[in-house]
Amino acid sequence: MARPCRSSSSAAARLLLLLAAVAAALQAAAATPPVASGFIRKSCRATQYPSVCEQSLAAYGGSPPPRSPRELARAALAVSADRARAASAYVGRLCGSRSGSGDGSPRRGAGAGAKKGSAAAGPVRDCLENLADSVGHLRDAAQEIGGAGMARAGTRAFRWHLSNVQTWCSAALTDENTCLDGLSSRAVDAATRAAVRGRVVEVAQVTSNALALVNKVGPGY
Repeated sequence: MARPCRSSSSAAARLLLLLAAVAAALQAAAATPPVASGFIRKSCRATQYPSVCEQSLAAYGGSPPPRSPRELARAALAVSADRARAASAYVGRLCGSRSGSGDGSPRRGAGAGAKKGSAAAGPVRDCLENLADSVGHLRDAAQEIGGAGMARAGTRAFRWHLSNVQTWCSAALTDENTCLDGLSSRAVDAATRAAVRGRVVEVAQVTSNALALVNKVGPGY
């Protein structure tokens, strides 16, 4: 009578070990960062922050993956818009619940409830507004580069639409750098400055990379 019990216990133990091995393998796979394709790696060499470029675009969830300079630039703009939106939401939380929204745009009355000396005062509130503008510019750029007017490279319409994309992306980068410049003010305490700067520097890097990739869109690329 004892023999079947030992067999059953052994089978259960083997099953538990198998499940543990599968769980460990899945966890390891989830922890492994995605690998950039050869096309992404080659394209990212033209950017100022190639490692950031590779990592951000390898993790991009678009399907199918980018296979042309235009598709890659659009993906980079989408990544930049997402990062800017997340940074804006973070800064909005520092400014108080009434100063920022989840989509990156400042809520009506932003800063009205901020008390003097709080994180929402002065430069940080200005930074929130800059980030909201940046999100809007990047969204416009991503939409423009994906539009029908970009279908035929080399045409006058193509050049006009591409110029719009470059202008909006440059404006977004200017907004982000303006935010960083404002954080040097003594009105911002060191802890808040470090927290906000870390987020905005990341956004500025991916936006700079996106602009470099946008500049590679067109005849000859």
